[in-house]
Amino acid sequence: MPRLMTTLTLGAALVALAACGRGDPQLMNLRNTESGPDEFAILPTNPIEIPTDLASLPQPTPGGANRVDPDPEADAIRALGGDVARANRAAGDIVTYSARFGVTPDIRGTLAAEDLAYRSDNRGRPLERLFNLNVYFDAYRPMALDRYAELERLRRAGVRTPAAPPEGIELE
Repeated sequence: MPRLMTTLTLGAALVALAACGRGDPQLMNLRNTESGPDEFAILPTNPIEIPTDLASLPQPTPGGANRVDPDPEADAIRALGGDVARANRAAGDIVTYSARFGVTPDIRGTLAAEDLAYRSDNRGRPLERLFNLNVYFDAYRPMALDRYAELERLRRAGVRTPAAPPEGIELE
């Protein structure tokens, strides 16, 4: 009996200790624990204007300009230190180049369905499911790219590659 109690006590202590761990990346938790993103703090926002005659307002155009922010994308580019003239210059060329082998119009739905099927087949162990642990990286580990092996493969093939940090050094 004392041996059983010791085992149960140690087991409970290990479970409690594991539950206190914060080793999972915060980006993988689909909960918003912050009051809001900092990105919005740097964007210029103009005060809302209410005209004296509301009937004179134009019809809303989704995705279009409005009276307060006639060009919000250009304002954001300027606020982030970019050049508006260069920002949209090659956008059409990039889209054309990336679509040269064809485009699947429903790719998001297809990927979501495949991801759901793969994750449901790789759900994790019962205790991981019971304690709602994030098993995302474990599920996709077989598909992960070994960046250093790929870097060496490309270099052996004669492809010019950028410098990479030595293996084992973590960047902050």
